[in-house]
Amino acid sequence: MRIIGVYNIKGGVGKTATAVNLAYVSAAAGFRTLVWDLDPQGAATYYFRVKPRVKGGGERILRGQREIDRVIKGTDFERLDLLPADFSYRNMDLVLGETKKPAKQLLRLLHPLAEEFDYIYLDCPPSISLVSENIFRAADALLIPTIPTTLSVRTYQQLLQFLDGHGLAKISRMPFFSMVDRRKRMHSQIIAEMPRHHPEMLSTSLPYASDVEKMGTHRQPVGVSSPTCLAARAYQSLWAEVMERLP
Repeated sequence: MRIIGVYNIKGGVGKTATAVNLAYVSAAAGFRTLVWDLDPQGAATYYFRVKPRVKGGGERILRGQREIDRVIKGTDFERLDLLPADFSYRNMDLVLGETKKPAKQLLRLLHPLAEEFDYIYLDCPPSISLVSENIFRAADALLIPTIPTTLSVRTYQQLLQFLDGHGLAKISRMPFFSMVDRRKRMHSQIIAEMPRHHPEMLSTSLPYASDVEKMGTHRQPVGVSSPTCLAARAYQSLWAEVMERLP
């Protein structure tokens, strides 16, 4: 089992679309795949046409008072399952803080799923918090969507500082450019410059595309609603690159 955290301090950078689409590609390739929607907004859950509610309450899962595999839901796609969002996740920091060794609680919860899934994608809320630290300690790799703008690059550097300062420097980091509009000079400049300073950047970029925006209408991965579009091909390429890089 490999755990991939799709994470960024910033919101609105394409984390959920990335988690949903890469999970779909993974399942279509024959791997048993799970998405855990950790964001109380529940966007990934919405895309998969599942109610954003954990029976019995998400807090019981986080405290280890209920077996996690009992709340996993199937999706419309073979080999692709979902652990849905729950609005109680808005209090996740507080709940995790009450557990023993709180920074490693998510890893403890996911450990029993090792025989059931090949890949688990964590759709992460935007923050730097105890939730984030749990994600960093649970994940084999961090997949970091980064819009090619000055503020997004600065945010990535802040993340690196946090990881280095909290004994997490060894985690595999996989930043990539998302929501790219090559008509914008700044986007083109940063895409050319950033890999020189950060060779860990993945080579695949995701375009700013209406097909991705329409996921909210279709409530499907773009590989289903628009399988031949540029974005669908980009997610395929990104997944293949992630597979090559995973430790």
